[in-house]
Amino acid sequence: MWAQRMNWDYRSSAEMILRYLDSKILPGYAAVEDGRVVGYSFFIYEGSKGVIGDLFADSSVNNPAHLQEEMLEHVIETLQQSPGTQRVEAQLLLHDLGEISGPFMRSGFRQFPRLFMGLGLGSSRVRGQMALPPQVLLRPWQEQDFQPAATIITAAYRGHVDSQINDQYRSVPGAMRFLNNVVRFPGCGTFDPGSSFTAIHKPTNSIIGMLLCSRVKDDVGHVTQVCVLPEYRNRHLAQAMIESCAQSLERRRFAELSLTVTEANTRAVELYLRLGFVKQRVFDAFVWEE
Repeated sequence: MWAQRMNWDYRSSAEMILRYLDSKILPGYAAVEDGRVVGYSFFIYEGSKGVIGDLFADSSVNNPAHLQEEMLEHVIETLQQSPGTQRVEAQLLLHDLGEISGPFMRSGFRQFPRLFMGLGLGSSRVRGQMALPPQVLLRPWQEQDFQPAATIITAAYRGHVDSQINDQYRSVPGAMRFLNNVVRFPGCGTFDPGSSFTAIHKPTNSIIGMLLCSRVKDDVGHVTQVCVLPEYRNRHLAQAMIESCAQSLERRRFAELSLTVTEANTRAVELYLRLGFVKQRVFDAFVWEE
């Protein structure tokens, strides 16, 4: 399903899930029919927060939509009644807008439509690179960028709709956890440093923006993060980083670059459309806070 709907190779994510299962640290529910597993949903705890990781029901069962709702109801009830859990997040990319919203909305969640967008490489509109201000340099991601990048994320998303969806953006320690998940774990593909960039303010040698990209298939890249400090916006830095990312992937014969963006983030959506990205799917992000 991940390959069909989003052109993603899910094997690395599945291997990570299996490691969690082998360690007996992955809670969730499985639906079993005549001794055969026909559906599952799992979640994780991060301090006082629960995150729903996935939901799937085999299309061969009778009324898979009902089975998905039943599993979700169990997961949501478990999380909301877990001692100390004050927040629950879910972004289930396999499911279209509104498809599984019932159990969430009945349980008091807020709903945020998000877009999955794709750009065909090779024949894309990304030809040149947007000219940068003379005091700004783009360079590939480096290991020492973790701490300053976490500070950038926190500043860039202060008051932003995405900080309502992902509370890791609200603090430097949270942003560090986000970066570790993207760069060091294969949950969202395999991090690709060759197509990930930081924007450097040359006079101060400080990071003012960044773009992170992961490989989700042998020939498909996915932008996992792009942000710029508020005081350096409107200088085409995000566009330059996306163009650099696309060109790096094209040189290595990648066929596609994808990303997700919150629909309410209209300026970002307009930029991606201008660069040639196409809306492929709309899905939901859900958030509950006690």
